[in-house]
Amino acid sequence: MTSTSDPSSTHPDRTVERVYRAEWGRLLSLLVARTRRLDLAEDALGEAFARAAERWPAEGLPASPTAWLYTTAHRLVVGRLRAEAVAGRKAPLLAVSAGWEQPEDASEGWADDRLQLILLCCHPALSRESQSALALRLVIGTPTEQIARLFLVEPATMAARVTRAKKKIVLAGIPLGAPVEDELRSRLDEVCRTIYLAFTAGYTPGSGPDLLRADLAGDAVRLAALLHELVPEAAQVSAMLALLLLQHSRRDARVHAGRLVTLAEQDRSSWHQDEIRAALDVATGLQPSDGYAEELRLQVLIAAEHAQAPTADATDWAAITGHYADLEALTGSAVVRLNRAVAVAEVEGVEAGLVLLAGLDDLLDGNHRLHAVRADLAERAGDLDLAVASYRKAIDRCANEVERAHLSDRLAALEGP
Repeated sequence: MTSTSDPSSTHPDRTVERVYRAEWGRLLSLLVARTRRLDLAEDALGEAFARAAERWPAEGLPASPTAWLYTTAHRLVVGRLRAEAVAGRKAPLLAVSAGWEQPEDASEGWADDRLQLILLCCHPALSRESQSALALRLVIGTPTEQIARLFLVEPATMAARVTRAKKKIVLAGIPLGAPVEDELRSRLDEVCRTIYLAFTAGYTPGSGPDLLRADLAGDAVRLAALLHELVPEAAQVSAMLALLLLQHSRRDARVHAGRLVTLAEQDRSSWHQDEIRAALDVATGLQPSDGYAEELRLQVLIAAEHAQAPTADATDWAAITGHYADLEALTGSAVVRLNRAVAVAEVEGVEAGLVLLAGLDDLLDGNHRLHAVRADLAERAGDLDLAVASYRKAIDRCANEVERAHLSDRLAALEGP
């Protein structure tokens, strides 16, 4: 029956979309836990949503859309299992850890097995790229075509990658279930790295006309928020969510009229202040730690300095420089050294920043940002020959059209008529 008190009841199509975004992962994890068939569960749930999109506009919303979807998908899985039994019983396609208890029948008190599904997708036996794709596909329900766009591959290539990852889960007998307690921390580190990889893929443009893919990176933010909801006490999870929210809050200011806008030139009134506040609330509870949790915490401190500065000139570059120094000492990363050079140039002068870039060519020569930073610092230092040469190297190594156009404009301004 249709509920007349539900304001969404007059828009069944919107309800399908809302339930898809809110409940896909929970429904899939419950189906997998009950049936032990990842392949059948995913296909059946997709079919259930397709039937809902077809029937609900004509027949009206069921009293409980989520329960309707679960029941429909479960019946589809059972039907296909019976068909298999007729043809000859097959081994389960998904192992279940010893002692795993099946969830109770569908009700308001459904168990939430999404954490186990996330851990399954991000098992170390899978490559990190496959982990990211599988987590977005199974936990969030991101369409394969969109994941392909995020990672700059053809949809058929991504579909094959996801299929191989699921088959590897089968062949390796990877269980659905929480890891033992002493294994959980390292597994969460891997999960956070996987989600961060998916997010940065949306903000690290490859070839083509898009500088960023904010809508798809937003799926990674949703996945981070879900993980934080499930394990709010995990330091690395809290730090990752805060970092992604802070970085994602600037998405609308990064491009204007198809042109790149630098951080210093961005319209800060277009930053999403609600996301910044949410991130800072999460960051307040972060304490100094070690390992990947500390690496993320230091990045949060850096991003928070930018987020809280009312203008570019008000940025506390001294604090940022200190955080980058700590982060470089912790990671030994050449990219961190590159970012630290930018901060040092703001505090100690552009010559000091250029000194920090020395030695990075062997490590980052193919990275256009190294040459773009050197060009900017050299231009500010008055070394126009170095600036022109560096801009040309940056343009030669830059595959993204928006970034290349920005660098070309800077070079043209230096070279003149």
